Amino acid sequence: MLNPIWLDTFITLVDTGHFTKTAEKRFMTQPGVTQHINKLEQACGYSLIERSKKQFELTEQGRLVYQYAQAQKKNEQALIEQLSFDSPYAGQCTIACSGALALGLYPALLSLQQRHADLVIRLKAAPNQQIIQEIQTGKVDIGIVTDVPNPSLFDVTKLAQEELCLVLPATIDRVFELWDIAAVLSELGLINHPDAEHYLSLYFAKSAEQSLQSLNIATLAESGFINQISQILQPVAKGVGFTVLPKSAVDCFDDHNAIQVFKPPQPVIETLYLVKKKNRTLAARFDMVIDKIEQVVV
Repeated sequence: MLNPIWLDTFITLVDTGHFTKTAEKRFMTQPGVTQHINKLEQACGYSLIERSKKQFELTEQGRLVYQYAQAQKKNEQALIEQLSFDSPYAGQCTIACSGALALGLYPALLSLQQRHADLVIRLKAAPNQQIIQEIQTGKVDIGIVTDVPNPSLFDVTKLAQEELCLVLPATIDRVFELWDIAAVLSELGLINHPDAEHYLSLYFAKSAEQSLQSLNIATLAESGFINQISQILQPVAKGVGFTVLPKSAVDCFDDHNAIQVFKPPQPVIETLYLVKKKNRTLAARFDMVIDKIEQVVV
């Protein structure tokens, strides 16, 4: 890397066209200016100026180095300006959450972008563990998860609670004579998705439905897989299988007449947590974004 002090001396020399004036402007001795230029030439491996008595001309390599030095100076000035600029309505926000939550959250976040043209929202749908990993590595600014991560590594805020829904085809009561939910699920097969295993294990454990508590998730037949959250309920609506999703995702489905939600003895509730890396100070724009998230999920 070229020494920035030598580059600054070189810029001043080219701009003034004189070693003595450069020394005055840089508060240096003239031999000191000469030394900077000599060291810069050695670092570049080329002569940057052609000396003629008290005058000089730039070589072709000197012109390139001068352009480079000017660009570096402008970039540094731009960086300093950016560091001091923290607009509450501009900049990039990278957020990660489950696909089900993203379905309802993205339209609200998009409305912020419509009002603030310099705000850039990047919303990523991912499972819990991936969200935690990417917050830790800095790929994601904030995330919404359902499991509390290590408090020594993350700052965690409780956001809200949401019900999980076991979703079946609306025609299921005409297909099965007896309402044996475990048998129904085994017969239908699972419409799998990235969060299905997590939702199922939680639902089977907390629904207080005895037949489900003894049902082995690993033995359930899979009737299909899809990672597009807006399409997960389409095969269920056509009688192809069943699935488990948060209530917010079910509420967003258009054809409610084609599906039904099983009512367990005890509602299954999961808690949503807002997570960021421990001790990370977020930019001002995140106040507005987090406020919008709270409006949607609470």
